[in-house]
Amino acid sequence: MNLENWFNRGMTAQTYVDHMQTHQKDFIYIYENFPVPVEDQPIFEKVQNKKLRAIVLTEDWCGDAMLNLPIFLKIAEHAHIPVHFLLRDENLELMDQYLTNGRSRSIPKIIFIDTKGNEVGTWGPRAPEIQAFIDDSLANLPDQNADDFNEKRKEMLTFITKAYRDNRDFWSCVYKDLKGKIS
Repeated sequence: MNLENWFNRGMTAQTYVDHMQTHQKDFIYIYENFPVPVEDQPIFEKVQNKKLRAIVLTEDWCGDAMLNLPIFLKIAEHAHIPVHFLLRDENLELMDQYLTNGRSRSIPKIIFIDTKGNEVGTWGPRAPEIQAFIDDSLANLPDQNADDFNEKRKEMLTFITKAYRDNRDFWSCVYKDLKGKIS
């Protein structure tokens, strides 16, 4: 599948961030506070030769996007990867080509393309360590039929969002996984 038209349809990172309604503040906080290690610059110089571009399927209400995308944007800057964003819910035709486990519209999903618009790889929605954290958190929820399920789920999501924002070990896990994907 050629993805050139999808890439051209996407918005810039700045436009995406400017229009965020839910996690903008935390997204910007992670972006401004995540340092790319100087010693990794040779990796990004090699990636530049690949002339990759990226399409990001996302929604600003997504906590995983809040964590992953600021870190990816830092990598993209260092590796000179042009990035365009598409909102998942407005682009289901594309999203449905990149389902997680063949059934879930999990985001963010980063699609790497070459100069001709051909897919060369994908990443998302989470680094393995983050997936383990989510799995553990979900395992601690009461049964869905329990009276306090919705309350406990809301508390869990608040806790996860705070952990994503403040746990720099999570940031490092995301960085390591994304860096491995592009190099």
